[in-house]
Amino acid sequence: MTVKSLVIISVLAIAAAGIAAARSYSVTLTAPTKVGATELKPGEYEVSVKGSQAIFTSDSGKSFSVPVTVGQSEKKFSDTMVDSSSKDGHDNIKEIDLGGSTMKLQFGQ
Repeated sequence: MTVKSLVIISVLAIAAAGIAAARSYSVTLTAPTKVGATELKPGEYEVSVKGSQAIFTSDSGKSFSVPVTVGQSEKKFSDTMVDSSSKDGHDNIKEIDLGGSTMKLQFGQ
């Protein structure tokens, strides 16, 4: 394999990784839910990641930005799953596992 071929393959791999990171995932919240210090109303949200921020966008188009740590799992998640606990009358999201990927979004409380 020539150097030129390796460069082209590397550029394509980096572009594919960027496209995967820009993907959004659907999450349904059935009760008032806190993500970090932000409280979200029940409803449908699209979640995407931009740098160290998770962006929650509601059906009405309103967006909420929350600090996030992106982790990796050893295997792909089959579905997007929300790991939360109940505290002070609210659900609190600890982690969101992103279906079809090995990415997990971890939120500090």
